[in-house]
Parts: sequence; C-alpha cells; structure tokens
Amino acid sequence: MKILMVCLGNICRSPLAEGILKSKLPADFQVDSAGTINMHEGSAPDQRSVEVAFKNGLDISKQKSRHFQANDLDEYDKIFCMDKNNLRDVLSMAKTDAQRQKVSLLMNDLNLKQHPDEVPDPYWSGSEGFDKVFRQIDDACEIIVEKLRKETSNAK
Repeated sequence: MKILMVCLGNICRSPLAEGILKSKLPADFQVDSAGTINMHEGSAPDQRSVEVAFKNGLDISKQKSRHFQANDLDEYDKIFCMDKNNLRDVLSMAKTDAQRQKVSLLMNDLNLKQHPDEVPDPYWSGSEGFDKVFRQIDDACEIIVEKLRKETSNAK
C-alpha cells in the first residue's frame, strides 16, 4: 500500500507525518509526502521539524520537499491532507470518484474534542508549535495504523 501525506510546502507537517507513519508501519507500506505549492521543492524539512522528530526518535533529515502532482492521485492508495485548504487543492485535481475517495483530512478519525480537525501549520510558531503538531500527527497515525491493520486482516 502506498500512502501520501500532504501539507502546503512539504517542509513542516507532512515530513513529520511521513516519518511518524513510516515508523509505525511494516516495510511493505510505502509512505511519502508532498506539498500543494512548489516553493520549497528539493529543500530539506524545516529544522524545527527535524529537531522535534529527532527528539522523538525519528530522523527525517534526509527527506526532500516535492510538489504534489495530479498523477499522485493514481499512484497512491490513500492521501492524507493536513488542513482543509490542502484538501481542497488536492481534490481540485481529482478527475474521478475513485481518486476523490482516496483523499481525506489526516484528523478525520480522531475525537475532535481532543484535537481540532486540522493540523495547524507551525511554520510561524516557535518550537512549542512543532511539539504540539508532532503529538497531534502521532495520535492520528496511531488511528490510521489501527484502521490499516483491520483492513488488511479483513482482506485475507
């Protein structure tokens, strides 16, 4: 299964989501990330994302930002967007219902009393914003892993 995490510039939230989800899934799952704008294409993740990941036992420093492409809607089985703007941008490229059904907000399956329905962009915040976003994404990835385990066991 191929999973894509999407945020705006692919330097803060989606690299964290990629690293977190990869760390929780077996190697036969492929996880990648992309941004809806190409402003940071080829850049490493924001240093604050790298630091919060490292503090939590993950190394995302080798990731490189890339721009979301329309063919990603065919290439990936599930596409998780960090906020409603990213969701709208990705869905605007979808041509079929099958493509649209692959796309959702990362936070869709969490209890909204515990977390908001969007992952806030920590770019303009200090390190505490990155810590909060890491915890939020980590919680969402736990739920995703549970759902994927159920899906794969039901498929057998």
